[in-house]
Amino acid sequence: MNVLILTLGSRGDVQPYVALGHGLQKVGHAVKLATAEQFGAFVREQGLEFAPLSGEFLKLIDTSEGKAAVAGKGNALKLMRAVKPMMRRMMDEAWSVAAGNDVVLYHPKALGGYSIAEKLGVPPILVLPAPLYSPTTAFPSPLLPFENLGGMLNRASHRITIWLASVSMQGMVNQWRKETLGLPPRKDELTWRGRPVLRLYPYSPAILAIPPDWGGRSVATGYWFLDRPNDWQPPHDLVEFLARDTSPVYVGFGSMPSEDAAAKTRLILEALQLSGQRGVVATGWGGLSANDLPETVYSLEAAPHDWLFPHMAAVVHHGGAGTTAAGLRAGVPTVICPFFGDQPFWGRRVASLGVGPQPIAQKRLSAEKLANALLTVIGNKTMQDRAAALGAAIRGEDGIARAVALIEAEVK
Repeated sequence: MNVLILTLGSRGDVQPYVALGHGLQKVGHAVKLATAEQFGAFVREQGLEFAPLSGEFLKLIDTSEGKAAVAGKGNALKLMRAVKPMMRRMMDEAWSVAAGNDVVLYHPKALGGYSIAEKLGVPPILVLPAPLYSPTTAFPSPLLPFENLGGMLNRASHRITIWLASVSMQGMVNQWRKETLGLPPRKDELTWRGRPVLRLYPYSPAILAIPPDWGGRSVATGYWFLDRPNDWQPPHDLVEFLARDTSPVYVGFGSMPSEDAAAKTRLILEALQLSGQRGVVATGWGGLSANDLPETVYSLEAAPHDWLFPHMAAVVHHGGAGTTAAGLRAGVPTVICPFFGDQPFWGRRVASLGVGPQPIAQKRLSAEKLANALLTVIGNKTMQDRAAALGAAIRGEDGIARAVALIEAEVK
């Protein structure tokens, strides 16, 4: 079958979809992955057909205005007005590459995924690393700062956040459906031909159990990992750094931009010093600085997490679904310092599972709090044993194979 995958966002919103594309391609399916043009080289290097979408949205997030919005200090309404025409162009581009596909797998951020599948008359499959689109009484929406609101309130919180996620763009999407696809206004994107849309969540049931009220149309498949190429070799000086002394702590905030990278880096260096730890600092997408580091800290732009994280004593990061998955699979304790979205949710899950402390919100992050968190996890044998056991459970899963089987069954 011909598979169209639509996704939009940071590296964490692309990499799991590339991994799934590999799995589909391996069993003989043709895969086209459409996402922001900035990821063209990455997708092609992985051997998948790439369809570029406008990268204006990502460029906007990397501006001072965008960074302020990420930090919760910007004018969200002004940013939304700027984003809408960008999203309209992106949906036009997605539609232009959609012909001839038998199924559409889509991240909700891509907006047009369900509508494109509807126009093509093929199954839409919603794919998202966090359980945001399957109401349940088991836990509240991962976008809310609550552990548990109680049964019916939990379910209601999901429905409210789903509505809020769509309402700001609904008028623009309906106009596009009418003008470009010749479709009536959308009513319900979670139902297709009288049954619930299949929703695949690439995380491990060992991290969050599948709620009994989901039924069979929402599935936590297990993680979709994209491991390093066989010919990848670590930098020689990194190998030397790791062998020089005790295992260091990894600190990196991925694609999350920082308004003041130098100040954030100073905070991290002070925390490492206060806790007596060596560190590997990943600079990421402008989030941290690589200047004036002591000999006890190694700076890198990026390295495959499946190789790097098992060498760490603990990992400190923003709580993105992909980075959380990689740290847990490595079997080491995790300290999450979330920015927004589902990141606090994964931080709470890590703490509930006993493989890390309570998350420290970026707005409240200090050298002292981070140092205390590191001291909580380093040398904590109970936490280390739990992390090791959880890592073994995750490594025993094959989330990609599970997802491929579900997709094939949906298209038959």
